[in-house]
Amino acid sequence: MADYILEMIGISKEFPGVKALSDVTFKVKRGEIHALVGENGAGKSTLMKILSGVYPYKTYEGKILINGVEQQFHNIKQSEKAKIAIIYQELALVKSLSVVENIFLGNEIAKYGVIQKDEMFKKTEEILKEVGLDINPTVKVLHLGVGQQQLVEIAKALLKEAEILVLDEPTAALTESESENLFKILRKLKSKGITCIFISHRLKEVFEVADTITVLRDGKTVITEGAKKLNEDRLISYMVGRELTERFPKQKHKASETILEVKNWTVVDPETEEIVCDNVSFEVKKNEILGVAGLMGAGRTELMMSIFGAYGRKVKGEIYLNGKKIEINSPKDAISYGICYLSEDRKQFGLVLNMSIQQNVSLANLENISSYSVINKNEEILRSLRYVDELKIKTPSIEQKAMNLSGGNQQKVVIAKWLMAEPKVLFLDEPTRGIDVGAKYEIYNIMNMLVAKGVGVVMISSELPEILGMSDRIIVMHEGKLTGELYHEEATQEKIMAYATNI
Repeated sequence: MADYILEMIGISKEFPGVKALSDVTFKVKRGEIHALVGENGAGKSTLMKILSGVYPYKTYEGKILINGVEQQFHNIKQSEKAKIAIIYQELALVKSLSVVENIFLGNEIAKYGVIQKDEMFKKTEEILKEVGLDINPTVKVLHLGVGQQQLVEIAKALLKEAEILVLDEPTAALTESESENLFKILRKLKSKGITCIFISHRLKEVFEVADTITVLRDGKTVITEGAKKLNEDRLISYMVGRELTERFPKQKHKASETILEVKNWTVVDPETEEIVCDNVSFEVKKNEILGVAGLMGAGRTELMMSIFGAYGRKVKGEIYLNGKKIEINSPKDAISYGICYLSEDRKQFGLVLNMSIQQNVSLANLENISSYSVINKNEEILRSLRYVDELKIKTPSIEQKAMNLSGGNQQKVVIAKWLMAEPKVLFLDEPTRGIDVGAKYEIYNIMNMLVAKGVGVVMISSELPEILGMSDRIIVMHEGKLTGELYHEEATQEKIMAYATNI
């Protein structure tokens, strides 16, 4: 029996004009949880796509060995046959189908051409129990939370008897308790001899769950080391190639006049008819970063989306901009007043992925670069080039499609779009979710730049260190209500959590 269940040796992969991987070696021991980390664009996804057969044999150089035997995967099916399963951040479930239908999709149990529903139901019950998911197998996936959907994906992999389970950013959309539950499942799988490859930008979680860590940087293997021999600072320096003396480039901001004031704001969920924001009042001041903290489901996103005019019509309350009462009935109204909103889901709500950087940057401000409905292309190009330069967006050209950029650079394109709209107030909802530590630092610098220009910046974040590290003032929500307000000097994780849980 080989010491390593997986060996990827001397892997190199090129795309037109780009060397994505250069002589990468990645070895994983049987029955361990092995973290693969690195900045966006380091080559993690490319390496895993080679392992999964997405990039077939002969499109790359190097060898893949499973249990010491060389493999030549020409497609995903062959990789799955070798008992490799990859669960991507964007879950591959058909939401209109039931759990049992998803788990057996493409692998239905049939006799004489007749699908054996009872047998599939029974096996689904058993496998769901194994991953600690107590739900009816006939329930449709769309009725499940993200954490439950993740476990359905794992159950699907286990049913195929996967021996190597790859999880790509598995906690990006999970609550803290859901993440803890996932780690418990991974440890349970480890005890049964299943090997897990864990890809994450959340370094705290990497140290919590991983036995071994491999770092990629610029398409090369930097180090493979036991997790207990590393710490966050050393890991960050391996990832970015330099010491980050400060995780949060906090600058001293001096809040001045109130730009935005929201009074007695109440919001009703358009689907459930439940109150998601209950009589909330707060102010946004010039020259400050206002942090918005709270647990998942506290109503933070609903609050900001409703102010932006993008969360149903059942809203009560008043909005004042520079002391003048305004009415916002749609995002178009909000943008016209200089109120902009960066969504937590950049791929679905922030970008048109198959459009170019140039087209995405101008999307929210076409009126100002058009005459008689004809876009001034020269102006569009000049402004796009300006923001690419100003925000240090890494791209060979502004004609590059957004889908081909790393997560951090995609986020910068969304910010560029809103900068072009000349915001007075900018809501940033989870602005650093799913991006690496180096890109986070650059986003924080952009936030400081916006504040220096007089923009009122409101940051929703589920990461308490980020809230504490970047906010001048913090408001905390719990179950739709505003439960506390803290200034930077007095704020601690304990005080924020006390307000967030309404203790």
